[in-house]
Amino acid sequence: MGTTATHCAYCALQCAMTLTADAGGRVTVGPRDFPTNRGGLCQKGWTAADLLDSPHRLTTPLLRDDRSGPFREAGWDEALDVVAAAVRATQAEHGRDAVAVLGGGGLTNEKAYQLGKFARVALRTKNIDYNGRYCMSSAAAASNRAFGIDRGLPFPLPDLAETGAVLLAGGNVAETMPPFVQHLAAVVDRGGALIVADPRRTATVDRATLHLPLLPGTDLALALGLLHLAVADGHADRAYIHDRTTGFEQAWRAAAQWWPERVERVTGVSVAAQRATVAQLAAGARGRGAVVLTARGAEQQSKGTDTVTALINLTLALGLPGRPHSGFGCITGQGNGQGGREHGQKADQLPGYRKIDDPAARAHVAGVWGVDPDELPGPGPSAYELIESLGTDGGPRSLLVHGTNLAVSSPRGRHVAERLAALDALVVCDVVLSETAALADVVLPVTQWAEEDGTMTNLEGRVIRRRRAVAPPSGVRTELDVLTDLATRLGCEAPFSADPETVYDELRRASAGGVADYAGIGWDRIDAEGGVFWPCPSAEHPGSPRLFADGFPTPDGRARFVAVEHRPPAEDVDAEHPVYLTTGRVLQQYQSGAQTRRVPALAAAVTEPHVEIHPDLAGRSGLADGDLVRVVSRRGDAVGRVRLTTTIRPDTVFMPFHWGGEQAVNRVTNPALDPVSRMPEFKVCAVRLERVPQGGCVE
Repeated sequence: MGTTATHCAYCALQCAMTLTADAGGRVTVGPRDFPTNRGGLCQKGWTAADLLDSPHRLTTPLLRDDRSGPFREAGWDEALDVVAAAVRATQAEHGRDAVAVLGGGGLTNEKAYQLGKFARVALRTKNIDYNGRYCMSSAAAASNRAFGIDRGLPFPLPDLAETGAVLLAGGNVAETMPPFVQHLAAVVDRGGALIVADPRRTATVDRATLHLPLLPGTDLALALGLLHLAVADGHADRAYIHDRTTGFEQAWRAAAQWWPERVERVTGVSVAAQRATVAQLAAGARGRGAVVLTARGAEQQSKGTDTVTALINLTLALGLPGRPHSGFGCITGQGNGQGGREHGQKADQLPGYRKIDDPAARAHVAGVWGVDPDELPGPGPSAYELIESLGTDGGPRSLLVHGTNLAVSSPRGRHVAERLAALDALVVCDVVLSETAALADVVLPVTQWAEEDGTMTNLEGRVIRRRRAVAPPSGVRTELDVLTDLATRLGCEAPFSADPETVYDELRRASAGGVADYAGIGWDRIDAEGGVFWPCPSAEHPGSPRLFADGFPTPDGRARFVAVEHRPPAEDVDAEHPVYLTTGRVLQQYQSGAQTRRVPALAAAVTEPHVEIHPDLAGRSGLADGDLVRVVSRRGDAVGRVRLTTTIRPDTVFMPFHWGGEQAVNRVTNPALDPVSRMPEFKVCAVRLERVPQGGCVE
């Protein structure tokens, strides 16, 4: 029997846990104290080991001899030969960019780095992006243009418990990452304010001191109105604005037109609630501190970057960033959503958060990789734009998928399935037969979190160790091994390694001097210190748990106000589609549900998606609690079970996104993209409700 200290398989809180393996290889989970979770685990964490020996595990490669035929089992040599042959044939006929790669925010830093290198060096394709485009891209874009850096939290999470006021825009951490709540609860317990902006009265709102029940898609108007009040009511920190920022006057001119009564008409948030929000944040700024946090509700919109920017403007006006227990932060969602976007699997980036079109960045990384900088491709399209182009004239003809279930997680889901079907070859690496893997020509079984070594970077920017606790099932390989073998079969002369520490040390060299500099963070140091915050340029550097105290990493050292204007959702309600839809998660499920739906305890706890409907709306729609309802948009439909509740606005319905098939709400959602981040508008679209007759067909 052996015990291994590691971190949870799921969200970016990366709760610490211990895994104990008995003589038969059965693994049990125990809590472990760590600054983020303080010994707590959620139900997903407690059951995380149940998937390791699940009957749903893939343990041998699967091939189709033709697109319409069934899978058959194959050996690894045959499967990798088929993949390499498909890549060579596709690129010979259609060019290098005809092969595309999609990665995931759950991959370790080593795998994310190696995947980006494989795309640019072995495939030499520009077409690589990852599912973090659907999660973190708007907050990342806003943080970069305001602060010159994108790190979800620029301070350790325990700092949050010491602050005097928190505004959380569009997040339900009580269900998505429950151990996070103890940090917020500490604020309230000490007499501070917790303000939550959300169209629903969620489990997180139940812990708040003030709820802002805004209309979906109006977060930007609310943020502009809060900045208006901060200035008009005399709460702006003029000395901070003068000494540490630029662009205030332009941002103020945009916010000046959003007087409180106008904001109330647009958002539904009362003038009194707006004033209370600003007053409580300002009181915190004068006392223990104040923090503004955003999550997917504010970000997953076609104006998500501007919404986050407007909230950053509010924090700058109040003088928060860089002060103790204060500032702006983004709650990263996926387990390695932070590290996954730093080291090269994003369409426009190279390792270290370098821009791929920067000649100096290209030269540095090419030197580490041992290739000519001119051989590196340029930036490619974003994830959804890449998916839209699959199988089209001039678009990719083959796709390699690692760590994402795009058939469920992408908006306009039926169209996505059509694009996947148009490919000449679809190759998926996964641990189970997800909805995307079920459409593939080749499926390669890969290791899970407890079967591999590596590093993750949590929501604080703390680089931590993922440790192997058990051996993988016979026939399962790591993705590092798969990528190394494929690179060799494709005749790539640049070195690839299947050893994770070797890959990580190369990542450190590639990131050196970049914004996300890991050069001073070795595995041995992480083990000794329990995690190290980037940037950390040398072994002597202490790491950077708190950013901005002495300035911002911008050319002039100042943070930047950016003027933004409110605009309505890309799709508003009308007579045919009179109801707003918003989406999100439930406590027991995670992301597309490919893993959690296969954990018996979690599947039994939540067996199907529900549709939250206010009784007034249900009455107008002829719906009763427990009915099956079809949610219909201009793009498609999804079916769920009616759950009547007064905790949601009467003009809005909510449906979680963890299921596939006719229960997949992303068949309904809108792929309208943010012009800066290219984030789809998951959080608001127009729908109608249709009761499904008892015993009727739902498909």
